Amino acid sequence: MSAIADVARLAGVAKATASRALSGRGYVSEVTRLKVVAAARAIGYVASPNAASLVTGRTKSIGVIIPFISRWFFSEVLESMEEALLAEGYDMTLYNLPASSPERDSVFEYFLARKRFDGVISVGVALSEGEVDHLHRLGRPLVGIGGPIRGVQTIAIDDVAAARLATEHLLSLGHHDILHIGGNQTDEMDFKVHSQRLTGFYAAMHEAGCRTEGAFFPCEFTMPSGYLVGLSVFGDPRSRPTAVFAASDEIAIGLIVAARELGIQVPADLSVIGIDGHPYADMFRLTTLEQHPRRQGRLAVDTLLAELESPTHREESDQLTVLPTNLVFRSSTSAPRSPLGGSPD
Repeated sequence: MSAIADVARLAGVAKATASRALSGRGYVSEVTRLKVVAAARAIGYVASPNAASLVTGRTKSIGVIIPFISRWFFSEVLESMEEALLAEGYDMTLYNLPASSPERDSVFEYFLARKRFDGVISVGVALSEGEVDHLHRLGRPLVGIGGPIRGVQTIAIDDVAAARLATEHLLSLGHHDILHIGGNQTDEMDFKVHSQRLTGFYAAMHEAGCRTEGAFFPCEFTMPSGYLVGLSVFGDPRSRPTAVFAASDEIAIGLIVAARELGIQVPADLSVIGIDGHPYADMFRLTTLEQHPRRQGRLAVDTLLAELESPTHREESDQLTVLPTNLVFRSSTSAPRSPLGGSPD
């Protein structure tokens, strides 16, 4: 195996200079750095992470805990975090965190402690008080995505405000008979995403003086679930709404497919709006509120690396950054169809 001395000899610099150039610690001119990097690449030199850790005190590894891997939002966050970490020379180790169980306990009590991570990012996980205390005792920076965590810098959208804005968009078009199809209230996601989006929907409807009795139907955050609920809800024309606020784009797309199968025209007979900014939203011409998961992932990495460079006191770290959503108006929403012989609402 090639050694740092071989790199230094080929680049025509001292070993200490070659080490600084490859580790990024200490001053080296850009010309010298590029010369050393080219020499290392030419002979296939890869710095030992263990040796670098002894010198820098860093492992260049970040632990990530997350409740889902296959769901779109979480996979987008993960991909953006991995890209940002790799660009800074960091590895990422992923822990798919189950619900409260011995397996979940082992992640905190054993794996995160044993692996010597430089820091930890929690994505969409409402940590218990004991889990927060355990992570703080490790003495490593912690950043969260999804909602507030005690003593931790966190990043989230305002789910109540986003749901309210989506509902107000439908109201502004003249709809009054609006349903919310969203997460089951007895099977909550962490940070109460389901109930917060329902709360925003109810707030907008009540302010507009619209009925809310029977205006909510539970649904998993998937396209197939949206499709099945749509077939059930839209099947009876006597109870069919003129508009639906779906708690996710995947639900909304499933609803649109169900509506088409039932011969319901979107948006002439039914307007549909979602939340997310899913890549399929444009293909289905879905009006949605984009929440930019990739931006959330990049910001989490930037926040964690900044904390590594300049640590703050825990009290100062207890800060929630609320990121804005933006409405993308497409052709899945419009004013309700006028009654035959009547006038628009």
